[in-house]
Amino acid sequence: MKHRIVRLTWFTAVLGLVAPPLLAERNLIPSLENIPDVCSERPNEPDWMQNIVLRDAYQRVLVQDIYRAQNMEQVVETGSCDCATRFPTWDVAEGTFRENHAGADRSDMLQASDTYNRRANKLRPEVQAICEAAGNW
Repeated sequence: MKHRIVRLTWFTAVLGLVAPPLLAERNLIPSLENIPDVCSERPNEPDWMQNIVLRDAYQRVLVQDIYRAQNMEQVVETGSCDCATRFPTWDVAEGTFRENHAGADRSDMLQASDTYNRRANKLRPEVQAICEAAGNW
């Protein structure tokens, strides 16, 4: 009987150490839904960007970087972080890409992406403050 109690106590102790992480881990299973926490009604990327071939993906990345930089600049300029300002249509970014970068080679586009990223990252703290105050971060 004594061995049975010791085994039961040992089992209970091990279960107590193992079960909580296993239960917590179960909550970390990713959802297949891609619903953002803020501004869930965001405009979709243009079709050509979503269907671009892998070898040309750098073009899509450049348009995304242009979009991010322009939107952050708009938030800072207006002092507003409503959803339409933070996530407008893709038209302006797509136009900037077509006017300034569409004829460039891969290396130039990667360099342009870096430039847009630097612009956006420089503005990020200011944009974050504005958007946190608006509840949109």
